[in-house]
Amino acid sequence: MAEQPLDDVDRKILAELTRDGRLSVTAVAENVHISRAHAYSRIARLTETGVLTKFTALIDPIKAGLRSSAYVTLKVRQHSWRELREQLRAIPEVHHIALVGGDFDVILLVRAEDNVDLRRVIFDQLQSMPGVLDTQTFLVFEDMDTR
Repeated sequence: MAEQPLDDVDRKILAELTRDGRLSVTAVAENVHISRAHAYSRIARLTETGVLTKFTALIDPIKAGLRSSAYVTLKVRQHSWRELREQLRAIPEVHHIALVGGDFDVILLVRAEDNVDLRRVIFDQLQSMPGVLDTQTFLVFEDMDTR
């Protein structure tokens, strides 16, 4: 499917769905000031082209019992990223994985019940993985939503 550039209507629809992913097509249409049919076809196109990839709920980690969070960077042995990716996905405390360039190779968002649990994940799971050469941990004191 040919890639279409996003226009102002697309951006407004995405902003509405980012603000509240549970909005009905009718509510999106009303908020963006377009017809329901037009909103439906736009959302369908945004989904088909992969601009909208999924609808999900944002969980407050503290209220969900995950009171300790950290960004953990990994330096990995060259060519081990593909094997590590699946192992990292299998760790429930790992909430985000990014392959990056710079002083380290991978950055993870890790959420745990407390610092004891966070320590277990970092020392017992991450640092013991074959291919992980080094880790660095940055504790999160407060999360701030930018949207």
